[in-house]
Amino acid sequence: MDPAAILGFAIGIGAILLAIFLEGASPASVLLPSPIILVFVGTFGVTLIGGTLKDCITALKALPKVFTGKPSNPAASVDTIVSLAEQARREGLLALEDAAKDIDNEFLRGGLRAAIDGTDPDDLRELLEDQIAAKRTADHVGYKFYEDMGGYAPTIGIVGTVVSLVHVLENLAEPSELGHMIAAAFLATFWGIASANVFWLPIGNRLKRLSVLECEQMEIITEGLLAVQSGANPRAVSERLRSLIPVTSIPGKDVGAKADQT
Repeated sequence: MDPAAILGFAIGIGAILLAIFLEGASPASVLLPSPIILVFVGTFGVTLIGGTLKDCITALKALPKVFTGKPSNPAASVDTIVSLAEQARREGLLALEDAAKDIDNEFLRGGLRAAIDGTDPDDLRELLEDQIAAKRTADHVGYKFYEDMGGYAPTIGIVGTVVSLVHVLENLAEPSELGHMIAAAFLATFWGIASANVFWLPIGNRLKRLSVLECEQMEIITEGLLAVQSGANPRAVSERLRSLIPVTSIPGKDVGAKADQT
């Protein structure tokens, strides 16, 4: 599991709480139920209008991945493919049937079985690329839902503030209560902006980034499987696939050093 999400949420929320304490206020002062319910429930509702119920379910199912999702490791897939290429050169493509059973990556396993079954290379490429495209589409539904929530939340917060200020104007005859009511009115704006920028937009970006990394790995696997099927030299396969790995996806790789070398 990559701790970036948990660490990021802790830092972001911690900074807000620290600011509240430094102002001499209490966190309880921003925890009024009415603006919280309005912003969170209202934002969820209007976002649901823009999609389908299935889109909502897809987004909710993707939410745990924000915390449990592990960035893909294309270098490990390259090592596996190179090993398969070496075995195929020695024993033939059909000899990889047993090796396919021990592969954990479902995309790699399915593509390898299709290659072993004698699928035409052009058909195999089309099959794998269609699977990648389908994954991109499914992932887009999940992270777009949270991006939309991030777009709606601040406006819903403003709506809540306007509603509360109308209530304030109705009670101008009670000046002793105005300060409290005005402060409460602006909490809706606070929660709208805070929820968008601390929760929804970061969640959407996190899911999008994980999707990009997974699709990049699938593209590398596609090229590797086609090379294995064609009987390419394992060393050439290794060099070809490693050249396709983005620098930021190579564990321990210094991006700056890579740029200096080029």
